[in-house]
Order: sequence, then structure tokens, then C-alpha cells
Amino acid sequence: MKYLSWLLKAAIFFTVFAFALNNQGDVRLHLFFGAYWDAPLVLVVLVALGIGVFMGIGVMVPPWLKARRAAQSRQQAAEAAQPAAQGEAPPHGI
Repeated sequence: MKYLSWLLKAAIFFTVFAFALNNQGDVRLHLFFGAYWDAPLVLVVLVALGIGVFMGIGVMVPPWLKARRAAQSRQQAAEAAQPAAQGEAPPHGI
């Protein structure tokens, strides 16, 4: 299974590498106020992917933190609701 996983990773890498080699042509990205940027297509796609990843992380972090805080408060409430077993003998003499 380990070798199959490495084989799949290698196949994905070589597919992306072949895509990069086939798309080396320059593209012109038109920005605001008549500015433009000439760059290889692969670089433009990579930058767009990076921006998308960071935007996705930025959108997901606040709900994740909110859910984590809610779970911690529920856990603390459950621990406070359980009576503290002080001085009780262990069950079955253990």
C-alpha cells in the first residue's frame, strides 16, 4: 500500500510537471489604470492557486475557532457537573 501511495504521488507530480512544461508561454495580465503584467502562464496559475488557498484558510479559521471554543466550554461544563469523587473506595477493591 505504501508503494501504491508513492506511485500515485509520483503520477500526480509528473502530470503537474508536464502541465507546467506545456504552458510556458507568456500571458498578459491587465491590471487597473492601464497597468499590465507579462508572466508565464504557469506562474499566473500558481499565484491564483496560492491566493485561493489563503482565502480559503482565512474564511475557515474563524468558524473553526468558534466551534473549538464551544467544544471546550461544553467539556468544562460536563466536568463541573460530575461530582468529585474524593475519599471513595475504588470499585471492587481495586
